[in-house]
Amino acid sequence: MDAAEKRIALLIDADNAPASKIDVVLGEVARHGAANVRRAYGNWKSPHLKAWEAVLHAYAIRPIQQFAYSSGKNASDMAMVIDAMDLLYARSLDAFAIVSSDADFTPLVMRILTDGLRVYGFGEKKTPDPFVNACSQFTYVERLGEPTAQTDEAALKPSDPKQLRGDARLVRMLRTAVEAAEGDDGWAHLGQVGNQIGNQASFDPRNHGYRKLSDLVEATELFEIKRQNQVVLIRDKRSR
Repeated sequence: MDAAEKRIALLIDADNAPASKIDVVLGEVARHGAANVRRAYGNWKSPHLKAWEAVLHAYAIRPIQQFAYSSGKNASDMAMVIDAMDLLYARSLDAFAIVSSDADFTPLVMRILTDGLRVYGFGEKKTPDPFVNACSQFTYVERLGEPTAQTDEAALKPSDPKQLRGDARLVRMLRTAVEAAEGDDGWAHLGQVGNQIGNQASFDPRNHGYRKLSDLVEATELFEIKRQNQVVLIRDKRSR
């Protein structure tokens, strides 16, 4: 199925997501398909959601009102989960995009994945690892678009080779993907490596400060890179 034909439900936890990034989030979702369902959950009588109110109509996002029935409890989370399950059972979608920095949605993501649908997550750098790792792909919103006044620009700088090599999970994931995609000569096509990584875990090279997977792989200094016209080949330096 062509990406433009894929139907995606965009569900936004307005209490735990920045309104200033909705335009670039929608742009990212459009790369995977069409956001046929667009809903944002929250208590819209709360002054904390004023920034979201300003963008709802501009981006055709339906606000779902959820009152806080008791102090300290987030009723919006429950309403969002219930709607997600209703949409899942209707079986009229190909994927979900969840915008939140709240790890409470981790079980929901895992349930959606069991039905064979992909889940694209978007949240701030503070998002707990369980939610990040559960998604098919998770992208930190600070890495999208231009830095805002609230963004720590130092945090947006690309990780240096030493930092990348010190990330045991990243190194293991890259090496495993290259090994799975390599031919008899040890060289692997970048596209196949990317597919292998997508099957392993949630991953987006931009979370490490690199626009493309090839840039990130090269920056680790752990792999040889060979370019043949439009084809990029990768080989683990240990295999030489």
